[in-house]
Amino acid sequence: MKRLTLLRHAQAEDKFLGQRDWDRPLTKRGILDATEMAQRLKAKRLKPELILSSPAVRTQQTSSIFAEHLSGSQIETLEELYLATCSQLFKTVQSQNKFNHLLIVGHNPGLTELADLISDQYRIDGMPTASIVTMKLNIDSWQALTPATGINVEFDYPQK
Repeated sequence: MKRLTLLRHAQAEDKFLGQRDWDRPLTKRGILDATEMAQRLKAKRLKPELILSSPAVRTQQTSSIFAEHLSGSQIETLEELYLATCSQLFKTVQSQNKFNHLLIVGHNPGLTELADLISDQYRIDGMPTASIVTMKLNIDSWQALTPATGINVEFDYPQK
């Protein structure tokens, strides 16, 4: 049995003239929301062994907040997660082999599309900032991941 948790980065500052999208940091609200959501995940006793993160500043900050609250979670930064499509995210998950619980911190629309693809229970129309979708997968290896294999799907977000 595997578990996949998808996390959209927390709220980021608006892009200012000349700034790369990649460099946008979290807002104060984003930091508070990420902290709250990390605490909720911890309260459910869900502790990913590996956090895969986009290299964007906002995802790195979000990942760090989660790693701090879920002590023991290792962070790995993958450039291909920056604005990754559903297909890219799916392949990234399938390429894993060592861990039973993965947390991917990334961007929309790819994360929402991946959640919809893997969930066998319901459609998620959009993941707001700092939202989490977590699900169990009745598979023995990540390579066996296929669409609609996610069960016991939970969707949580700061204003819920």
